[in-house]
Amino acid sequence: MTQKNKTEGKAVAKEGLSLEQFQKRLDNLDARLDAIDSMVTAVAERIVMRPLRLEITCPNCGKIIDIGIVGDQKMLR
Repeated sequence: MTQKNKTEGKAVAKEGLSLEQFQKRLDNLDARLDAIDSMVTAVAERIVMRPLRLEITCPNCGKIIDIGIVGDQKMLR
């Protein structure tokens, strides 16, 4: 058994979790990460399809800074 496996085994034993409970927690974490990945991908695809425009006011001089991010599609007006 490697040192990493021993450490993980001690952590599981310290929490009082059975191997099945630990596996279930890992599966839940994996499902949550997949859901987050799907949301981030959807937002990124939307940004690529549509232009994104940010207007930021400089706190020092009050000047408005306009930042435009466009994807691979033409902007529609």
